[in-house]
Amino acid sequence: MRVLVTGAGGFVGRALVEHLRLNPALQVVAGLRCAGKYSAGPAVETLELGDLAQDGIDAAVLQGTAVIVHCAARVHVLAERGSDPLPAFRQVNVQGTLGLAQAAVRAGVKRFVFISTIKVNGEETAAGSSFRADDRPTPADPYAISKFEAEQGLLQLASDTGLEVVIVRPPLVYGPGVGANFLSMMTWLSKGWPLPLGAIHNGRSLVALPNLVDLIELCLVHPAAANQVFLVSDGEDLSSSELLRRVASALCRPARLLPIPAWLLRSLATMLGRRGMGQRLCGSLRVDMKKTCERLGWRPPVSSAVVLQQTADYFLERQSA
Repeated sequence: MRVLVTGAGGFVGRALVEHLRLNPALQVVAGLRCAGKYSAGPAVETLELGDLAQDGIDAAVLQGTAVIVHCAARVHVLAERGSDPLPAFRQVNVQGTLGLAQAAVRAGVKRFVFISTIKVNGEETAAGSSFRADDRPTPADPYAISKFEAEQGLLQLASDTGLEVVIVRPPLVYGPGVGANFLSMMTWLSKGWPLPLGAIHNGRSLVALPNLVDLIELCLVHPAAANQVFLVSDGEDLSSSELLRRVASALCRPARLLPIPAWLLRSLATMLGRRGMGQRLCGSLRVDMKKTCERLGWRPPVSSAVVLQQTADYFLERQSA
């Protein structure tokens, strides 16, 4: 079975290609915007897709493909230049996605697996509650809005054409080679910097990269996955304080966490124009995976403790190189 993974040069896409190529039943194709800098492993074909949002795609290049896993996306840009970034997100995450899916229909692709985000459900869960796959979506920022609009367009296309669509909404993904805020956190901890996060008693769901790619592999073929939305996590919620302590322990460093009240941290973040960061550090975001586990018979194959240690080891190896 021929499987095309878009965004194969990214954090999730690259790991997924490496995982799927070990399955002898699959012919894996690494889809890339520009294939020049990508080094594929054995038994992996590369396909240069160009700019899907600007240029579209010729359905002919998708002939023979059974499943597309669409990991490519415009994610958060730390220094947005425009006052309204939503059109740029829509161009890539909505127009690019739907253009690819429409080409997939013309090429006879059977299934389209879309990697979305838990932010489609919302930014924060109330005390004692969790997001569920079938909750009413409440996307708040341009990234989440564009992902939700892409989901809606894909499900409509599925209804109109018979293309099977599977939507996976992960929370924060971590693993060896992780970047962004998780990498910053490891850097701070490795330097022994004191952090004002010792009194945060929230609960946040995370998903280890090996667990996410394992679920995606199942979604390639499971008949009960068609035209469904699935949430995924490690099955264990951690407070920000506990996550920092675990990562520090994996780095063999002390966790110097100052017990600053969450309400004060939120207030300071808002005053500094970083309300979203205060929300992520202090608020809860819990995921209920009941539908995923029951409908697909899936359980996370790897513990968070194992992958946190692998992530820390990878970080330390790169620091010493």
